[in-house]
Amino acid sequence: MGREVRRVPLGFDWPQNKVWEGFLSPDKFDEDPCPDCKSGYSPQAQNLYDLWYGKIPFDPASTGSTPWRHDSPAVRAFAERNVGNAPDYYGTGEISIVREAQRLASLFNGQWSCHLSQDDVDALVAGGRLYDFTHDVVPGKGWQPKPTPVAPTAAEVNEWSLRSMGHDSINAHVVIKARCKREGVTDTCPTCDGHAGLERYEGQRAEAEAWEPTDPPEGEGWQLWETVSEGSPISPVFDSADGLAGWMSDPARGDRWVPGDVARKFVEEGWAPTGVLSAGHGFQSGVEAIGWNDKA
Repeated sequence: MGREVRRVPLGFDWPQNKVWEGFLSPDKFDEDPCPDCKSGYSPQAQNLYDLWYGKIPFDPASTGSTPWRHDSPAVRAFAERNVGNAPDYYGTGEISIVREAQRLASLFNGQWSCHLSQDDVDALVAGGRLYDFTHDVVPGKGWQPKPTPVAPTAAEVNEWSLRSMGHDSINAHVVIKARCKREGVTDTCPTCDGHAGLERYEGQRAEAEAWEPTDPPEGEGWQLWETVSEGSPISPVFDSADGLAGWMSDPARGDRWVPGDVARKFVEEGWAPTGVLSAGHGFQSGVEAIGWNDKA
């Protein structure tokens, strides 16, 4: 997930921040909701899902994790960031930071996703997740495994979840599925076999599985796209690589501005992850990371 450069026609006028229609499955493939589950999970797995997101009471001790405190460094940093970004809402000064840190600590302590056990972390590593720990971004090659395998600890991953963008729904599914397997219970709903829906007509699911997305048309233009969703354009179309790089490095873009040399390097590479966590630079956008790797 991240940013990529696409070559599209100069007159390409698909709206920015709107997912390209060719990436979206047609409505005709929508199934009827399953009457016995919400998302394809068995009752046991649904309970774990609710624990993951704090929808039902969760105790950090259940995974052997230590509760977060308002003065835990990761919580404090999160609070400082929130207060700094929205002082009109949170207030200013130490009192506001402490108050927000207390709120965050209480929120995080109620979610399994912020208190994984070592078994949970090992399942994520085995499932090819946690690239921030196990891979490096190599210019021209994207994510590549670290030369020496890394086995992150639960404490490291739990702190990372607060300092970065945290876990996505895929991580949740991997951990829930692995825990169900350890506990000897099924993770899928028997009524819909984990699909969360029932076919409206015979063969509907097969048709949906056979459907393939279509890319936008190719052309001479240069455009920046996000790949965090299915994929949508997030810049105007430019007639040259320098034009796109110049737009990316325009200070008028506010916090989305990047230095000119970094922007040119990204356009040259054509792709960057959403973000990268490193000891030397902390959490930074993938575009920035490509620039730093090039300088290292």
